[in-house]
Amino acid sequence: MPRWSLAALALMATTSPLAAQTAPKPKLIIAIAVDQLSSDAFTEYRSRFTGGFKRLSTGVVFPRGHQGHAATETCPGHSTILTGSRPARTGIVANDWQDPKLPRTSKSGKVSYDIYCAEKPQASASDYLASSSGYVVSPNFLKVPTLGDRMKTADPRTRVVAVSQKDRAAVMMGGHTTDLSLWFDGKSYVSFVGATPKLAALPAINSAIAAEIGKDFTPKLPAICGGYTREVKLDEKRSVGVLKTRKAGDARGWLASPRSDAATLKIALAALNEMKLGKGEGTDVLAISFSASDYVGHSTGTEGPEMCAQIMGLDAVLGELLAGLDKAKVPYAVSLTADHGGHDIPERNRIQALPKAQRADKMLSAMAVGMMLQKKHSLSAPALLGRATFGDMYVAPDVPADQRQAILDEAVAMYRAHPQVEAVFTKAELTAAPDPKSPVDEWSLMERAKASFDPERSGDFLVLLKPYVTPIPDTSMGYYATHGSPWGYDRRVPILFWWPGVAGFEQPNAVETVDILPTWAGLIGLTIPKGEIDGRCLDLVAGDSSSCPAQ
Repeated sequence: MPRWSLAALALMATTSPLAAQTAPKPKLIIAIAVDQLSSDAFTEYRSRFTGGFKRLSTGVVFPRGHQGHAATETCPGHSTILTGSRPARTGIVANDWQDPKLPRTSKSGKVSYDIYCAEKPQASASDYLASSSGYVVSPNFLKVPTLGDRMKTADPRTRVVAVSQKDRAAVMMGGHTTDLSLWFDGKSYVSFVGATPKLAALPAINSAIAAEIGKDFTPKLPAICGGYTREVKLDEKRSVGVLKTRKAGDARGWLASPRSDAATLKIALAALNEMKLGKGEGTDVLAISFSASDYVGHSTGTEGPEMCAQIMGLDAVLGELLAGLDKAKVPYAVSLTADHGGHDIPERNRIQALPKAQRADKMLSAMAVGMMLQKKHSLSAPALLGRATFGDMYVAPDVPADQRQAILDEAVAMYRAHPQVEAVFTKAELTAAPDPKSPVDEWSLMERAKASFDPERSGDFLVLLKPYVTPIPDTSMGYYATHGSPWGYDRRVPILFWWPGVAGFEQPNAVETVDILPTWAGLIGLTIPKGEIDGRCLDLVAGDSSSCPAQ
């Protein structure tokens, strides 16, 4: 080999970014969740990003991350991100579930067994409507500690802040010992009952939000989104695919826009600056969940101009966040992922090369099947409890003991016989099933269901619909698309890590969101006792050294 070639190789060996890489030592951890950002959506828009997403994409990218479990909903998904644990361990099996042992009577006299994932049931069965939202927000049902909880135990100087448009997102990422938690309650950003948010900027931010909601607003379509415009009829009264003016007073319309993400950003930056996060003696955590994409996905689907405008708007918001972090001049590192993916409305899917897309049969609902069983067996009330046409189903508590097994067997048989149902698993089957072991992208349906199964909270049986069956039977309720299935479009989410000076790389193999906490723990030297979590540390250094502790 010529002498100049040997010299060049020697120079490359001493100056290669791979040889020089070291793990960051952040004083501030920024953990971001984007509600309903599937890997499919990330890939679709990745080449068009110009703001924060573009910068984050130059870091360490795992484009095939997974929410491994079957119950791909907001609360279970957020519960995995900073706990390192799947819903079977966190206890957050769904956004809400049924507890036949906890009947509660509303002010109208209606008895309910509903449990909301981020509530604290009240002492009296009749006074649980203790807050304006109809429940008291709390991390009560989260069975495990979050990253912030663990860091505070190891070093009480750690401060933890969690902000989101959704209370359940802030609660599940912040955990049990946050210094500040804020979410939007339909009118303004609030905190736990009795808590006094120490944020001087909050009143002004809430006033600005009220002013925005109080005015008509016509969104502008980014030029890059023009090709998505195509009106799709949902029924005689409703359509999507064309940007529409949001009327004054429409708080939900405000939530389904980049403006609500921008408000969450303002609060996060206010907390960063007022609390001097990252400048104290401990390492701090700022958890931010941006919810607007989920509201857009539910109300318009994922493949129209509405979602394109939202994603581009969020790209700009993330750019502002990173600029604010740069300005703060603290050693920081960022992770970004999603609580679940999403899928488009069946009406548009059918005209865009997916003719099998359909809406669920309304007779699959727990109420419909429960009423059929009620009539057949001469019961006093419907035989089943459940939220929808899929998910956890419960034999109602007032079914006589000597009829419960027969009702269960008959209900399971009815669901298994339906052409839109892929699988039904009973509590006995899930209890006996082993925990998932294979790579997450190769899990069976049983393994996905097992990752969501908590014997104390899950149903007497679980219903899983076939691929491309939207669980919303009709469009009358204003929700046109949803998630929650065990299929790839709802399970796959991107996972990104970035910090100033990162030597980025892409790892295409399947990983899980439960791997995020142990990865952070590796960076900051936090010890996680073996067996307490489900995730593993992901090495963020593409060289001979590692950001993970020796195994």
